[in-house]
Amino acid sequence: KNPETNIDIGLVEMHQWMRKSGTIVNHFKSLLLVTNNLSSWRSYSFVKRSQFAASFAHNLPVADGDFINSSTHFCPRRFESVKSEKMANNVDDNQALELPEGKVKFTPKLRFISEMADERECCYRVLDENGNRISSSNYVEVSKEVAIKMYTDMVTLQTMDTIFYEAQRQGRISFYVTAVGEEAINIASAAALKIDDIVFPQYREAGVLLWRGFTIQEFANQCFSNKADYGKGRQMPIHYGSNKHNYVTVASTVATQLPQAVGAAYSLKMEKQDACAIAYVGDGGTSEGDFHAALNFAAVTEAPVIFFCRNNGWAISTPTSDQFRSDGVVVKGRAYGVRSIRVDGNDALAVYSAVHAARDMAIREQRPILIEALTYRVGHHSTSDDSTKYRPAEEIEWWKMERDPVTRFRKWMENNSWWSDKAELEARNSARKQILHAIQEAEKVDKPPVADIFTDVYDSPPSHLCEQEKLLREAIKRHPQDYPSDVPL
Repeated sequence: KNPETNIDIGLVEMHQWMRKSGTIVNHFKSLLLVTNNLSSWRSYSFVKRSQFAASFAHNLPVADGDFINSSTHFCPRRFESVKSEKMANNVDDNQALELPEGKVKFTPKLRFISEMADERECCYRVLDENGNRISSSNYVEVSKEVAIKMYTDMVTLQTMDTIFYEAQRQGRISFYVTAVGEEAINIASAAALKIDDIVFPQYREAGVLLWRGFTIQEFANQCFSNKADYGKGRQMPIHYGSNKHNYVTVASTVATQLPQAVGAAYSLKMEKQDACAIAYVGDGGTSEGDFHAALNFAAVTEAPVIFFCRNNGWAISTPTSDQFRSDGVVVKGRAYGVRSIRVDGNDALAVYSAVHAARDMAIREQRPILIEALTYRVGHHSTSDDSTKYRPAEEIEWWKMERDPVTRFRKWMENNSWWSDKAELEARNSARKQILHAIQEAEKVDKPPVADIFTDVYDSPPSHLCEQEKLLREAIKRHPQDYPSDVPL
């Protein structure tokens, strides 16, 4: 009905009238009136309704034409499923159920979908255990310059983990998490991204930040919670964050970064940026509801986001066999309509190639991608964990010696004559000196003042925070022995 004259009009006349109408509000009101009041509209097939909606959107007199062309609003890809109608033209309507997402054939057979495929999904690999390229493998070429940086960053990450872990054991920092056994995942994935891509880490991705230019001194400042720490000492050690490097601050809460990454990716899409978001998560994180919500959110909005799962076998002390009965994580993508791949996480070239291809698809095709990287957490979950209590030491040692991703990549570099024993010695000595120096400097810097605990949330601190600060200062004065003496009041 025409809301002004209360006169019944047909769909064609309705469309013509809307094109002459004055405001977007009236257009959408009119569309609602049509869908709610005209019985003929309900009788239209889904395809015709979709075509009408697309035509309607195309002719809206909106000042910003980009809105109309956005793949989020009336994008042909959002109705891709209607292609199934073309494939089902020979099917009698009585033998198929027509749904908004397309036709579904009926079958007289009682048959359940199998809970598991006959074979497990394959794992993409480029290098064998000895660092030799598999002859039939297809991969993205890596230049000598990039390969050398990848390897030296892996060495630096490995050395940093060793020294900072020892510093925690000495009581110099309170907490630490290593990436031992997962260096290729960190560095190779980072190398395949661009600086404009937004990183949503979990807590084992320090190597991604290292690749992007975060200095050893900046790592040390954060772990020692001094005044130079960007978080002003208010985060646990290893909870890094850097606006400059598009690296969102680590959160202890498991998997909350996943839906956040989808939101960021959607904003990149709306702004037509040549960039994507990437969210890292462990196998334990896929057991959280946020993982499933994020995949569905990303698929529906067609957001350019990469979900990178480090399936390292253990969620602290919980093995993957106690987390899910599916074929790992990669198969979960299909259930939500997300393109997926499984990759050898200890093969730097495979990880680099997979992320490089995923980034291209995510941006060019405006779609989410799920990557499952199979690896093994050689180190303990954190400095608060003793993994020998729940897994055999022999298993850990075997992975450390036989499947070390750093050693495998080094062998490939040596096969290309890009690396030598001399370069190895220089790289490890240089990394060790830099890290030890950074720790010494970080320990000299003052701690943030007590007042910084209450800043950066409100422009003017409310009364309850002022009261809390007052009570804290009084408590420190009454019990100075219970508080660090190097924290300025």
